[in-house]
Amino acid sequence: MWKKRLKQIQPLSETWVKLAKDRVDNLVKPKGSLGLLEDMAIRAAAIREEEYPSFDKKKVVVFAGDHGVATEENISAFPQEVTGLMVKNFIDGVAAINVISRSVGADVDVVDIGMKESPSDLQGLIRKNVVRGTGNIARGPAMTVEDAERAINVGVEMAEKACDQGFSIVAAGEMGIGNTTPSAALFSSLLPADVFDVTGRGTGIDDDTLGRKIKVIERALEANKNRIKDPVSALAALGGMEIAGICGLCIGGAAKRMVVVVDGFIASAGAFVAMKLNPLVKEYLFFAHCSQERGHRVFFRKENIRPVLDLNMRLGEGTGACLVMQLIEHAARIYNEMATFEAVGIEPGS
Repeated sequence: MWKKRLKQIQPLSETWVKLAKDRVDNLVKPKGSLGLLEDMAIRAAAIREEEYPSFDKKKVVVFAGDHGVATEENISAFPQEVTGLMVKNFIDGVAAINVISRSVGADVDVVDIGMKESPSDLQGLIRKNVVRGTGNIARGPAMTVEDAERAINVGVEMAEKACDQGFSIVAAGEMGIGNTTPSAALFSSLLPADVFDVTGRGTGIDDDTLGRKIKVIERALEANKNRIKDPVSALAALGGMEIAGICGLCIGGAAKRMVVVVDGFIASAGAFVAMKLNPLVKEYLFFAHCSQERGHRVFFRKENIRPVLDLNMRLGEGTGACLVMQLIEHAARIYNEMATFEAVGIEPGS
């Protein structure tokens, strides 16, 4: 399914971009005075190809998965069991993503795409498990290419489900203890970049653990070097189920002409795989914020991307993306509701 959707992604229409820019430039304000909000409104309108695009109905998709490297290599400040505990918090509505999503009027879907254990009593958890946790990337591949493709398809399916439900904007979030390690490995391989430059402290590890984490990623790149032939094989060798799901969400969202908001460092790794598969995906993505993870700045610099916010955040879950969905709604309301110079009888520049 994902390969078909990848081919359906179209470049943004220059006609629609011009129409949107002309409207923004004719609103009752000095040109460019609303800064990035204007750019956001123009691109969002061009993505949707609608005269009055609306983003008041918002969806956050949080993909959850576990990682063998976290269990076996001791590179996280928290044990693997925390993934399941946090997923329970999401379902109970008491985590940060729930609080922020309620404040901006967003729905949250929580997807078990690769949890090692999935409690049977969690009502509301979307069960799309592909594998019960990935392999240890320091010793071999995280997953097979076939499982990576299955996980990408789950992400595509979640985007299409959101579209069918009437959502025009979707945010990618994640949960998975240890998942900054596979994300850093993917960035190192695909950018490419030195492991040291893209590896950070994750949930707050100390200097000794950070040094061990860097060595683990170096081992992972060496152990899997013969398996990495393209973006999907790199994802299979080094990534995680939630990262693959986010890749699919970006592909599916772009194919459906949805605005896709990418959260932090881990979500960006999934989005980057999608961008490597088809560069046109990038036109549909809004990167919400620059994470405290140092590798995020390397990614943005190399890919010439400007994130919307820089709040020193590093939580994940889709929290930063949720904030930016609200800003996109604000930008769209400005676009839709502000008067034009012509309507109020003012000559531009007078």
